[in-house]
Amino acid sequence: MTWTREALARTVDHTLLKPESTDAQVAALAAEAAELGVWSICVNASRLPVTTDLVVCTVVGFPSGAHHPEVKAAEAALAVRHGATEVDMVIDLGRALAGDWDAVEADVAAVKSGCGEVLLKVILETAALTPEQVVEACRRAEAGGAQFVKTSTGFHPSGGASVEAVRLMRETVGDRLGVKASGGIRDTATALAMLDAGASRLGLSGTRAVLAGLPA
Repeated sequence: MTWTREALARTVDHTLLKPESTDAQVAALAAEAAELGVWSICVNASRLPVTTDLVVCTVVGFPSGAHHPEVKAAEAALAVRHGATEVDMVIDLGRALAGDWDAVEADVAAVKSGCGEVLLKVILETAALTPEQVVEACRRAEAGGAQFVKTSTGFHPSGGASVEAVRLMRETVGDRLGVKASGGIRDTATALAMLDAGASRLGLSGTRAVLAGLPA
């Protein structure tokens, strides 16, 4: 596929998740997002509601994932009441690394119950997992009711998205789920590599710079 700036923009969740982000900065993000023609904005739940005509995405159990499933579910439900139309949750990484996959699936299902009909993406922190764990995490996310799997929070010391992880995630979920690449995507070439590997959505904080590398 030959990507244009407009087409790439429609894959982007324009993101501001710094803990120190203010309401004014979120409003500026929303204005920039509208100018750039992206799919959505993604902000912390405490910054909701946001005045925008775009899809509004927020995060749950972020960034550690080490929250009780009931707390995550309640956080998701509150975010939806405050205007979130997509939710990105973080798995309990410790449960995944311990091989407690039933707990991982139950965690996803709990958050999905809080989301209702709102689209749910599940952040796996793929850089902290083995390929086999990435595959199982994708399977459990799907079984728990998610519509997307996502590589990373962008906050974990192990790193962010990789082409290899995105390709493996796409191979695992087929065309049944979306795949979001997020974390460390700062230039056009990296963004295109993620899309070519199977990503259907990109989480970007430096969206303008990424789009600048393409023709309008």
